[in-house]
Amino acid sequence: MTDVLTQPRPIRLKGRSFLALALTPELPFEDWLVRLDDLAARSAGFFLRRPVVLDVDGLDIEKAELRELVGQLSARNVRVMGIEGARSSLLGADMPPAMTDGRPAADIEEPAAEEPAKKAGKAAKAEKAEPVETAAAPASPPPVQAVPSMVVARPVRSGQSIFFPEGDVTIVGSVASGAEIVAGGSIHVYGPLRGRAMAGTTGNASARIFCRKLEAELIAIDGYYKTAEDMEPELRGKPVQIWLEGEAIKAATLG
Repeated sequence: MTDVLTQPRPIRLKGRSFLALALTPELPFEDWLVRLDDLAARSAGFFLRRPVVLDVDGLDIEKAELRELVGQLSARNVRVMGIEGARSSLLGADMPPAMTDGRPAADIEEPAAEEPAKKAGKAAKAEKAEPVETAAAPASPPPVQAVPSMVVARPVRSGQSIFFPEGDVTIVGSVASGAEIVAGGSIHVYGPLRGRAMAGTTGNASARIFCRKLEAELIAIDGYYKTAEDMEPELRGKPVQIWLEGEAIKAATLG
């Protein structure tokens, strides 16, 4: 009798990156959680179904404090998928896994004046070649790279999310309450903006938000945000542009 061995199909493993929200808590945690609760109360559903990475780099904390913080976030329906910047002694089997080498979700060409701490660099490899004497030639200018962009030619309904960390997002229509636009560059809305708009999410402080009618629940640029209660009432319902100056969000009417 001959045994027939069947070769099992291999398990397919693939690498893939996903966009997550990075939270950087501050000490004391009690005060930081109060501010987090305030944000969640003023922008309902902000953390709903959103993966979160907790960045505790530089915080002088103990294991019990970190475990308590993760528990407090879980009680608020904030799902921590990983912890970045934590010493190995702070993590255990009952804690989210360690995350390393966190960086923006996409490589974006930025002007040299941008703050280097917010950018992810690239290492370039060059092949060795024998030196050859040639006449000096004028250096050709570097090729101009087009900034990636996404155009959504339909209204964004409540509960929908548009994520495009590579560049600008243009919405040809409205953004409903409960909807969300997340862009690495600027956001253009050719209609009422009633949901949430977060621009410059990969560290682009020069990104802007433009809309035909401002009725947003929350707007943010490079991590700095304002909720509806913080926005100037005279700008509500007007065509507006929004930008960042230092750590302050500024807004003005268009036209």
